[in-house]
Amino acid sequence: MPEKKEKQSNDFLEIKGKLNEIHNDMKRFIEQSNQQHLDTLLSGSRSNFTNAIIGHVFGDIDEDLESNMVKKCEMRETCKSNFKGFLQNNASLIKNDNVNEDVIIKNQSDLNGMRSNAPSKQCEKCFSQVQNLFGKQVNLMRSLRIYNTNGEKKQEISPIHEDLIVSVLEPLSNKQRMQIMKAIAIETKTFTALSELTGLRGGNLNFHLQKLLDSGMILQRHERGDYMITDKGFKVLRSIGDMYSVLSS
Repeated sequence: MPEKKEKQSNDFLEIKGKLNEIHNDMKRFIEQSNQQHLDTLLSGSRSNFTNAIIGHVFGDIDEDLESNMVKKCEMRETCKSNFKGFLQNNASLIKNDNVNEDVIIKNQSDLNGMRSNAPSKQCEKCFSQVQNLFGKQVNLMRSLRIYNTNGEKKQEISPIHEDLIVSVLEPLSNKQRMQIMKAIAIETKTFTALSELTGLRGGNLNFHLQKLLDSGMILQRHERGDYMITDKGFKVLRSIGDMYSVLSS
């Protein structure tokens, strides 16, 4: 009898142990299922949220282009279609968890390229509006915390060539030339507008503009035309802005 009771006790303990194992397995399964369900809900909520934002931005594109582009222009519909495609492509980046800085730089460079090839002066009104919409989209990405230009980036010091750095920084080592660069980074400027901005006249202003032209930082749309920043100038100016942020922090 004692042996039988001992066997029954051992069997009971074994069954209890297996039940505990089954219970723990069930608990883990339920926890994982709940987490997966929660992840699915959060993912769906974020997707709905971003889709709503993108829909609003797309509507903003249509409304602004329709209202603010030059009305009497035979290229209006063609340009509007191109601008719309460019801005919608950029706005679609909002779907991403993180927007790479290089993508924004490339998009800005593409817009600058289109702008530099514009056939007439009246095109500037349309491009200014597109630049404004592009800037609003980038600021929205910053607000959503999916785009940040201030992330730490490891850089090697040894490959830096002194002559190259001097050739880049020397044209900008002047207050008036920096004023010019900052002004035309936002929109193109005429000689007269830059003269009013810097307080420089005639030959003095020409000297500083030529410095920037020779260095490839800016370009002139055509003879006696407006001045605009180049892709190189835009990147250099941004780099200086990043350096300023570090020094002033």
